[in-house]
Amino acid sequence: MASPSKFDPNHLGKNTWVPNIEPGSDFSIYNLPFGIVSTKSDPAPHVAAAIGSHILDLKVFFTHPEGPYHRPFPSFHEFDGFEALLLDVFSQPTLNAFAALGRAVRSKVRNTLQQLLVAQTPYPSVLRDNMPLRAAALLEDSEVTAMHLPMTIGDYTDFYAGYYHAHAVGTLFRGPDAALQPNYLHMPIGYHGRSSSIVVSDTPIRRPVGQVAHVGEDGKQIVSTGPTRKLDIELELGCFIASENRMGDSVDVDSAAKYVFGYVLLNDWSARDVQAWEYVPLGPFNGKNFATTISPWVVLAEAMEPYRTVPGHELDRKSLQPYLCEANTENVLDINLRVYLQTTAGVTTPITRTNSRYLIWSFPQMIAHHTLGGCPLRTGDLLGSGTISGPDGSYESGSLLEVTENGKKPLKLVQTGTRTFLEDGDTVIIRGFAGADWSRVGFGPCRGKIIGPSLKK
Repeated sequence: MASPSKFDPNHLGKNTWVPNIEPGSDFSIYNLPFGIVSTKSDPAPHVAAAIGSHILDLKVFFTHPEGPYHRPFPSFHEFDGFEALLLDVFSQPTLNAFAALGRAVRSKVRNTLQQLLVAQTPYPSVLRDNMPLRAAALLEDSEVTAMHLPMTIGDYTDFYAGYYHAHAVGTLFRGPDAALQPNYLHMPIGYHGRSSSIVVSDTPIRRPVGQVAHVGEDGKQIVSTGPTRKLDIELELGCFIASENRMGDSVDVDSAAKYVFGYVLLNDWSARDVQAWEYVPLGPFNGKNFATTISPWVVLAEAMEPYRTVPGHELDRKSLQPYLCEANTENVLDINLRVYLQTTAGVTTPITRTNSRYLIWSFPQMIAHHTLGGCPLRTGDLLGSGTISGPDGSYESGSLLEVTENGKKPLKLVQTGTRTFLEDGDTVIIRGFAGADWSRVGFGPCRGKIIGPSLKK
């Protein structure tokens, strides 16, 4: 593609010409996340971008007779002849092809779309004043009939990079003197999850059945099978991989950022009683593999660049292996994170108010460690950050396991009732955002409602 224009995406002003955008919208022009939608006019899953309370249907934008693929615009060359490629990419049912174009191309496309949507657009006739195209491609979000998983996810790896969560849980089960395992501060710890059970926001979550152990009245251990009694949440950030590395090749930590496509909110649902009985010696299995929920809109890595910061709990760089030492110490993201529990009565209780800066390992470090032995990552692979908690356990905990100290201290709900772990009918809502007012970069909700177990033999 040609060299970038003089358009500065970091100084877009307060507004776009798109109507009904309020300050504090998750989907400001500084964001412009991408997702997969079905609409009333086109039920086939395809690509769109979110802007305020609207979507820009990118399939329609490129296929419409008035669009840039079919109609030449003498003063508009920002797609630099890639219109045919983008027409195909944005007609796909996933974002994998768009992610694989590479960061330079993706950034150019995103910046060009921002130019078309900003209030003082240099190209008013392309979309703003092109009424047939505008009516067909710029839709209110009420026209969206379904949001889909944004990518085809081949592999899913969940890390354990939340220092305060790891310390709190370790203290809970092993005591403060043995809270962290000896390897924890030396490398990103993770396990391979199950990609087939990753679902998009608003997909119901069925309470899993599993094998658990408890102590009977006679003091002997009893093993039984049944619905989990300790269904929990894990507040996480997800990272989608854009670029592949060859099998046998590792990724340098200072080059790893180019492998990142974008970010989503992630809830790694957990059956704590199942997990506690099964995890020795090989780690999580059925206690984790039944469901993981992600938000539907992918916030591109470029949109998060202004929000890089230093970790809230920094590692001793002298103790790190060289392959994990990033040149840029502002290597994690400053994203405000919130978790809410809503009962069947519609009453909502805030659970968590924390920030992703409490991750001690960055996603580039996770990528460098993941590929250290030559493991090949592929476009669409998903990395989970691990549960994000802050130092104040009273309101910054990213799981009910921490909030209730494994059920010993019930959480008081707004108006009436308590919770130790999730009950059938409960809905968990995760939100995240960086910045404020007109430049806010948010994710939209990551939401799931618990439904009863399947008790088939």
